[in-house]
Amino acid sequence: MTATQRRPTRRSQKSASRGNHPTARVAPDGRGPRRPIGRRTPLFLALFMATTMLVVLGAIMVLSASAATSIADTNSAWSLFRRQLVWTGLGAVAMLFTMRIDYHVWRRVARPAMMLGLLTLVSILAPGVGITVNGATRWIGVGSLTFQPSEFVKLTLILFIADLLARPTRSMADSRSTMRPVLFVTGAVVALLMLQPHLGASLILLAIASSMLFLAGAPILKMFGLGSVTAVFGALVIATSPWRRDRLLAFLHPKADPNGAGYQPLQSLHAITSGGFLGVGLGQSRAKWGFLPYAHTDFIFAILAEELGLLGATFVIAMFTVIGVAGFMTALRAPDRFGMLLAVGLTTWVVAQAVLNIGAVMAVLPVTGVTLPFMSFGGSSVVMTMAAMGLLLNVARQSR
Repeated sequence: MTATQRRPTRRSQKSASRGNHPTARVAPDGRGPRRPIGRRTPLFLALFMATTMLVVLGAIMVLSASAATSIADTNSAWSLFRRQLVWTGLGAVAMLFTMRIDYHVWRRVARPAMMLGLLTLVSILAPGVGITVNGATRWIGVGSLTFQPSEFVKLTLILFIADLLARPTRSMADSRSTMRPVLFVTGAVVALLMLQPHLGASLILLAIASSMLFLAGAPILKMFGLGSVTAVFGALVIATSPWRRDRLLAFLHPKADPNGAGYQPLQSLHAITSGGFLGVGLGQSRAKWGFLPYAHTDFIFAILAEELGLLGATFVIAMFTVIGVAGFMTALRAPDRFGMLLAVGLTTWVVAQAVLNIGAVMAVLPVTGVTLPFMSFGGSSVVMTMAAMGLLLNVARQSR
């Protein structure tokens, strides 16, 4: 029997099986693996566990924080919680869906999705289409079924920028083919959001675009110049808008108008300080009984700090820190440029929104009207952020 006719050894069989492993398969376009690897890397586990803990804790806190509002509206303490459970279930399905599908697939729909996002933002401004609540027109829908397009646009903008900057024909040295298209689309989205108005979402999108351009290798001087122009423009917008100016002054001097613009920050701080180290107990918050407006949405972190104390608040901040660190590490270990940019954008979205929300609740940042990811009451926010986290998990499971 010749050497070529010998029976393959166990070692050679093992090597052959490794060659058939999805990690060895490369898509025809060379962008990366053809399908997700399926191995649970430490980064994948860290992101998954932190997200799961925040979602579960968020559902519990929504039940507690929304009880007073639910009783006032429907004579049942469970009505808003039931809706949140439905949205959380849909979000879990969306996260599992995006987690199991190779993230490269989404490059095919990046441009159409961006166009759809822009159309939804434009449709809000049409008479009779947008739903106005407290002076802001940010929703579309019928009856109790509403949708906030700004949450969808955050995801579509990330996909669009990642796809554009990851193309081999687009060199960062040529700003006309990279920075200009990104700035044009981002500027159009921000302009439409400011017409709603929605300053919080605009700041998050600017943070997303800036971080993705920076990690893609955009020139530092150009980034600094654009940042300076944006800061000046933002200052002019605040100075010429009475209600935005009032919010800024309330942030700087909340006690100057304790019954007006400073009421929310002061009540939020009172709830946080009342919690102490261990809190007053789950469900025992006093601020949620009409003292703190939007207790189950924008200011749910204050209720959490009151009921679970410094210990619970620190735990939540720690979980968002885990998502931030693991998310950026995922970007650095992504198998390709598109995965790197996608991970950067998604991580920036979650972290920036958490910082804006928690900062406003703790009165260290002005109130911008954004929810706390995974925790605040709201269908659009929960579903879209969980779908985005599924994409980040998909990149993490393919990381090097």
